[in-house]
Amino acid sequence: MKSTRIVLASRPVGRPEQENFRTETVELEAPKPGEALLQTLYLSLDPYMRGRMSDAPSYAPPVEIGQTMCGATVSRVLESDDPALRPGDVVLGYGGWQTHSVERAATLRKLDPALAPLTTALGVLGMPGITAYSGLMTIGRPEPGETVVVAAATGPVGATVGQIARIKGARAVGIAGGPEKVALLRDHFGFDAAIDHRAPDFAEQLAAATPDGIDVYFENVGGAVFDAVLPRLNQYARIPVCGLVANYNDTDLPPGPDRLPLLMSNILRKSLTVRGFIVSEFMSQAAEYIPAAAQWIAEGKLSYLEDVVEGLDHAVEAFQGLLTGKNRGKLVVEVSAIS
Repeated sequence: MKSTRIVLASRPVGRPEQENFRTETVELEAPKPGEALLQTLYLSLDPYMRGRMSDAPSYAPPVEIGQTMCGATVSRVLESDDPALRPGDVVLGYGGWQTHSVERAATLRKLDPALAPLTTALGVLGMPGITAYSGLMTIGRPEPGETVVVAAATGPVGATVGQIARIKGARAVGIAGGPEKVALLRDHFGFDAAIDHRAPDFAEQLAAATPDGIDVYFENVGGAVFDAVLPRLNQYARIPVCGLVANYNDTDLPPGPDRLPLLMSNILRKSLTVRGFIVSEFMSQAAEYIPAAAQWIAEGKLSYLEDVVEGLDHAVEAFQGLLTGKNRGKLVVEVSAIS
């Protein structure tokens, strides 16, 4: 079986470019005992992948030069040397940016296409949804009547954070880029308030939308958005730090004065809780989140939005757009049509 794959050809300096990737075709070995040969149906594209392209110290090892780009996948089993899987089964795995893969059956989760669209296993019922739930509920701990603010709010994590906050009785304020995304937050996701961080009066709009301050700020962006949020934080506010996409392409520290003393002063004076997290430490919560989320979707309390791009050959361009906020909702590449 031959597989077409996209590998990391060189490490990006700043924004990833087409020349940082290479497409090649390789021949896969037959599955060994305990393995399965898979055909990729859908590939998830996520901001964390930018960090994996760098060899700087991080929470996970980098993708090596010449190695297939990493990524979660929904795939169909073609061959299996494990009794738990049979040809035709659909599974959630980590095959990466390629048309076919051989993976260990023990690392795969079988999906039921009748329960929900397969793409949701990469979004609202997958890693992004679990990230939103675990970060918000374990670190943010919203109480009824409190104000929860989330950045990158139309993305799969941010949109889920805001809606769960409302389910738990809190007030949800979303921050996004551009009028179209702001409208989505109000009309599709049901946020109580939505703000465009590109607006010249963004800080003033944020203050107006949070008259009682901010009790939980779910951080996905950093940069100028956090600068506007910081003065609005209440005493004992909680800040789950999930991502800092505004700085992922930076090669140097941001210019300007050193703002660390201001941050530390606020942490001390307001008794803030600032806690970074990686979803892998909370994956045990998937067992409680996925059934609850499926029920919320069925009840109309939890909505999701997907941006599906056709063809593996468009993955690099789509990923570049993800880092600049061009996607609307969860970004997924349809690698193979479902037959």
